[in-house]
Amino acid sequence: MPSTDHTSALRGAGLRVTAPRLATLAAVEAHPHADAEAIAQAVRESLGTVSRQAVYDVLNALSDADLLRRVAVGGRSMQYELHRHDNHPHLVCRRCGRLEDVPCAVGEAPCLIPHEHHGFSIEVADVVYRGVCSDCRAQDAATAA
Repeated sequence: MPSTDHTSALRGAGLRVTAPRLATLAAVEAHPHADAEAIAQAVRESLGTVSRQAVYDVLNALSDADLLRRVAVGGRSMQYELHRHDNHPHLVCRRCGRLEDVPCAVGEAPCLIPHEHHGFSIEVADVVYRGVCSDCRAQDAATAA
């Protein structure tokens, strides 16, 4: 998504267009599933001096405006991706922590429809598949050989 689309997205969300917000959206686009520290580093490389707290504040504002999606996987730090409103699940490696997007398994968003909704109007289903990635399995095979 080019910066002009980021500008439109910010305006569409009712947010002011600022250099830190644009740089944060660009950083998340370039490094999907990065944590806040990695995003802050990318923003600093783009803009120069920007405090960590300023980037955290921007991440919170963009997440609250549904421009970014927070991805929480176990006890790891929060990771961020552009919010595409497609409600896709994720794969995470139990060993190295690699996180990958996967398309919906069946049907349309919210991907999984429970048999019983207990009166809820379901908006989102957060699904994380856990396993061991191909790189870690290859390392295991090389170590065992």
